[in-house]
Amino acid sequence: MKKILIVEDDLIVANIYRNKLVVEGFTVETANNGEHGWELIQSFHPDLVILDLLLPKITGVELIKKVRSEPALEKLPLVVLSNTYLSNLVQDAWKAGATKCLSKANCSPKQVIETVRATLGLVTDANPRSTVVEPRAKLTADPNAGFQTQMRNSFTTNFPDTLAALRTSIKSLAKASTDEERLSLTQEMYRRVHSLTGSAAIAGALQLAHLSEALEALIMELHEKPATINASTLRTLAAAVDSLPTLLDKTGPATNPVNANILVVDDEAISRRAVTHALERAKLKSVGVDDPNTALKMLSQSNYDLVFLDVDMPGMNGHELCTRLRALPQHKKTPVVFVTGLNDFQNRANSTMSGGNDFIAKPFPFLELAVKSLVYVLRGKQTVGRR
Repeated sequence: MKKILIVEDDLIVANIYRNKLVVEGFTVETANNGEHGWELIQSFHPDLVILDLLLPKITGVELIKKVRSEPALEKLPLVVLSNTYLSNLVQDAWKAGATKCLSKANCSPKQVIETVRATLGLVTDANPRSTVVEPRAKLTADPNAGFQTQMRNSFTTNFPDTLAALRTSIKSLAKASTDEERLSLTQEMYRRVHSLTGSAAIAGALQLAHLSEALEALIMELHEKPATINASTLRTLAAAVDSLPTLLDKTGPATNPVNANILVVDDEAISRRAVTHALERAKLKSVGVDDPNTALKMLSQSNYDLVFLDVDMPGMNGHELCTRLRALPQHKKTPVVFVTGLNDFQNRANSTMSGGNDFIAKPFPFLELAVKSLVYVLRGKQTVGRR
């Protein structure tokens, strides 16, 4: 009987995977921090380890390095199950010697177990490549429908309390006057959203998990850089949390990357690239344009799910372009977000009066723009779906 070690600080997620693996015939132990995980690797002698990257005491990357530094453990399979928005950590995990890296938001328990079996050579038809696993089948295809229904009901029951706690934390964060308060609040929020991401994926609410995963990464960045907490980031946090309930009933495969058509208009190449890079972090594809007249022509010829506009551009400023795109029938309700260094009250007022939906001041955290983009795109998909 093969032995599996799960190193995961979210006890709910760890116990769910432990129970599933036991049913599949594995012997399973769990550890809620990296230090305990290292001790169990030495005493339990697992055949495979599943680990998160953000762990207390010893991080996932540090644990991988410790394992790979031991000659006897060079070939021990290490399967990372974590947040893929933490791209630097994921890359560090690959470099340290991870066998596979899976996205917690995009993998069902069935897919995780398939990966475990394939890695241990217990199946013959699995894809042997070490890559981030993408959804391959709807969760309703899982033969263990009873388990899926149970997890769905449990998640739905607990979700309102989680949502209420997050909203309370955002209000408290807005009132916080010291970095110590902000650090405590963002740490609490991170733990809640971290648990939410894993539980949502297990319950089959994969679009909710997709947004939650991005929100989790943003909160971690705000925790590490409390100076970046401002009115803009607080609005983004609130908008993301308010959007989560609309995704609760979306139980099909997560859209990854999200199928969206996004236009970025900015005459400065560096600024334009910053926006498109942030969108890439959200797994969103976009087209960048430096000329507002060219952008207007493109808008008149195609539908877009989201538009980012600079304000200060030659020939036609962003406010003028927004007013003109609102005159196009297909773009009367297209979300428009202004991204500009002009952060004064008058420009904010003009952005709203010209038809803009939101405003981000340069410089901006990439993950803030990524989360804000997902909010607007997923909201738009919900609206289309109800028509």
